[in-house]
Amino acid sequence: LTMNAPKETLQVRLKAALDAGIDGITLAAGLHLGSFSLIEDHPRFRDAKLGIIVSSLRALQLFLKKSARTDRLPDYVVVEGPLAGGHLGFGMDWAEYDLATIVAEIQQWMTDNHVNIPLIPAGGIFTGSDAVAYLDSGCGAVQVATRFTVSKECGLPDDVKQHYFKASEDEIEVNQISPTGYPMRMLKSSPSIGAGIRPNCEAYGYLLDSKGRCQYIDAYNKTVAAHPGARRVSVLEKTCLCTHMRNFDCWTCGHYTYRLKDTSQKLDDGNYRLLSAEHVFHDYQYSKDGKIALPA
Repeated sequence: LTMNAPKETLQVRLKAALDAGIDGITLAAGLHLGSFSLIEDHPRFRDAKLGIIVSSLRALQLFLKKSARTDRLPDYVVVEGPLAGGHLGFGMDWAEYDLATIVAEIQQWMTDNHVNIPLIPAGGIFTGSDAVAYLDSGCGAVQVATRFTVSKECGLPDDVKQHYFKASEDEIEVNQISPTGYPMRMLKSSPSIGAGIRPNCEAYGYLLDSKGRCQYIDAYNKTVAAHPGARRVSVLEKTCLCTHMRNFDCWTCGHYTYRLKDTSQKLDDGNYRLLSAEHVFHDYQYSKDGKIALPA
């Protein structure tokens, strides 16, 4: 969240979290090459757990090199693969990459260079068996999300959760409509795709860069200019991410969202039974042989 002052905004947010006594912070949505230096003078800089998210060995190497002057390693590294939901740290050639291969490459480099940081794979870990495979390879933990999107505790509206349940594999796409410039995985039925709402930067403006620009503003103005006098327009090139996320209209999802229907029971009205987060968590803990336990 940059708000027209990326560096300053991030520094305030990080320090405020540390001031509040937060146990840990995961730095996401970018490489964060200079983020450690923004808080190295904070008294809790070496006490709170600080982690980063990378999608390649190269990204990890760049971060460690840039932050070396702070004499502080991250406490953990989330390795997010190409099957993750939402924004991806890959190009549109994401399908050419594989999480297990990336994790193994990082593990080998860390062994060769005597670097000891717990790795946390993420993206496409759908069953307990998937998780165990990474733990057996030496990873410290796994990060999972897709299966919890249809839990009762998830903040999505219940009707949106049903879209996730009912999605087929061909209803999931990786597109380039995010004004951040990163590819983004979502349901094709997301209301945010092709919407033509006026930019809401005065109300939100979370993605404005240091010069007050956002790619959606440019795309919106271009579309309006091409359709003078039109009461409504459809902006296909980009989306007003701040507004649509706020309104639960940008349905980002993981690659295996189409498998969610296999984790629950279909009800008489055609909808699927919502799960408890406890059930999903226990299934990750105790399921075997790639199987998924249905709720009792």
